Amino acid sequence: MGLRVLAAMSGGVDSATAAARAVDAGHEVTGVHLALSQNPQSYRSGARGCCTLEDARDARRAADVIGIPFYVWDMAERFARDVVDDFVAEYAAGRTPNPCLRCNEKIKFAAVLDRALALGFDAVCTGHYAQIDSATGALRRAADPGKDQSYVLAVLTRDQIAHAMFPLGDTPKSAVREEARGRGLLVADKPDSHDVCFIADGDTQGFLTRKLGPAPGQIVDEDGTVLGGHDGAYAFTVGQRKGLRVDRPAPDGRPRYVLSIEPVSSTVTVGSPEALAVREITAVRPVWTGREPPSVPVECSVQLRAHGEVYSCVAALSGDDLHIELREPARAVAPGQAAVLYDGDTVLGSATISATR
Repeated sequence: MGLRVLAAMSGGVDSATAAARAVDAGHEVTGVHLALSQNPQSYRSGARGCCTLEDARDARRAADVIGIPFYVWDMAERFARDVVDDFVAEYAAGRTPNPCLRCNEKIKFAAVLDRALALGFDAVCTGHYAQIDSATGALRRAADPGKDQSYVLAVLTRDQIAHAMFPLGDTPKSAVREEARGRGLLVADKPDSHDVCFIADGDTQGFLTRKLGPAPGQIVDEDGTVLGGHDGAYAFTVGQRKGLRVDRPAPDGRPRYVLSIEPVSSTVTVGSPEALAVREITAVRPVWTGREPPSVPVECSVQLRAHGEVYSCVAALSGDDLHIELREPARAVAPGQAAVLYDGDTVLGSATISATR
């Protein structure tokens, strides 16, 4: 017997094809589009993030082709509070957030799933590229490594994963587009968006300046020597090389990189690429999806940014903090990013990076 499934339809090819597959699997599917902006025209045109009028129309047309009921849920106020405001606050605090990760956590698998369960649905279906292990219920990487989104889904709890469906996890993106064409879905060739959906012009620094205003400060080297100034430390992220506006070259002539950001004094410290090397990470608010919280150190691997390199490590809990010791140093690890632990292709858990050394 099929399940009652709520298919979150962003207006892109992935979510439309996922909804169609859920229907093929015998489930009773209802499509829902999330209206995330109080002024949809202010969001990026063509975004794959539920943000434009164009996306809403595309989602409705796809639901008509698939033959499922379709609704629009207004999540604009919740999105502004939990994603946009969080994004701004994190940069103001000298951290580097991932808004897609926060949207999955707070909107698609908290607000939406909670409402879906209250309405009698059994699961929420999305077009994310990830897999759920049928035997253990653990989250796993997608078959297509280039599209794998397990990193941005690793904030989900076990209960949320238990009520989630990712029908595309076993399929390469090229095959998904071909399938969509065969189904007559007009979004088959709609391009993906890789930018922050709520920044219409793609200018993150300009967006933050409008939100936070000028906050001038100094750019200094590792010994405290003042090298220049800036209009806001929130415009920088650890590992950044371009746009530093440093007046004097480094003694060895090599480029400088952002090493740290101190938001209270609005000081940005820059230095050599060697100084970016990180061997130890402290992370907070761990979520364990693929195992119980470990009582002893765990040999595993860690991914530190979406589609980033994977590092062998040892992870251990100390109170509420997660300590990660890397076997080989990583570079440009910024507080605010997620550290996602894996055993092979299975997600063990995730936490938010708070400090490095």
